[in-house]
Amino acid sequence: MTSLLNRFIARAARHLYLRRHEKLWDGVSLDPVAVSNLCVELDGRQVGLRMYHGNADKPMVIYAHGGGFVVGNLETHDRFCRALSLNSGCSLISIDYRLAPEHVFPAAHDDCLEATKWVLDNLDNLAPNNGLFILAGDSAGGNLAIASTLALQERYGIAGCLAIYPATQHYISDLPSYTEHAKTGLVPARHMRWFCDTYLNGMAPADPVLERMFPGRRTTLNLFPRTLIITAERDPIRDDGARFAVRLHRSGCKITYKHLPQASHGFVCSEGDSEHFREAVRIASQWLATPLILKSPQEDLESPTSQAV
Repeated sequence: MTSLLNRFIARAARHLYLRRHEKLWDGVSLDPVAVSNLCVELDGRQVGLRMYHGNADKPMVIYAHGGGFVVGNLETHDRFCRALSLNSGCSLISIDYRLAPEHVFPAAHDDCLEATKWVLDNLDNLAPNNGLFILAGDSAGGNLAIASTLALQERYGIAGCLAIYPATQHYISDLPSYTEHAKTGLVPARHMRWFCDTYLNGMAPADPVLERMFPGRRTTLNLFPRTLIITAERDPIRDDGARFAVRLHRSGCKITYKHLPQASHGFVCSEGDSEHFREAVRIASQWLATPLILKSPQEDLESPTSQAV
């Protein structure tokens, strides 16, 4: 596919993605959260941030939106970020990272990591927080959150990672859900493949530099912080998040895994004020309420491969 055609498709997809979001939320009042927009310079380029103001006794959540590294922005995920901030009490900063095909790998990963470092260096001057931080994201944003967590897992103050239906493996991986849900839900498998191919821009899945995006055998997870992973049933990458949860569990990470058995991929931004949207907000907010508890009786009883909500 030519670069020009890819760009045309990407722009059309972004427009439709935003229009779908706006239509589904039309008439629903905004959650009452104080919001401010920032623009920071990172290595000679401008990166937009949106800050949702929470409470001083809570950690800062640094959020990367989903959209296959191609679509999505601060607006498409504004409702979820507002709801998460309001219900958890946490301040939250959403990153408007660069998108493919205009900016291919590792542009999004670089933006999120460098923006995260900027936020951490300026925590005292941002929205109220207790000096701790949690990296979070959905879908491609879940990948970005996990990648940034791996890069910063030894840094003091990291209180956890929240990943909603994250992509952590290339689509050539043996994921039964890629076949089982190839045509179900909001995002079919062919779209998942196109998003991945567009961001990788011809790179081979086995290229060593992609270890950053697809953490495999060469990546140790022993120091990974407390983590919450949420997956959806009607999702080609359902098994991706589940497998990563198992890997974290086997590495000794404190992992909470929740599966929504009726949900589709993209429900935090593409279903409006749905039951699944509200359930994800509830689960994540409850988890965020106790970010420093490394062990709890409830989590000890949960299996990372079978817990469903």
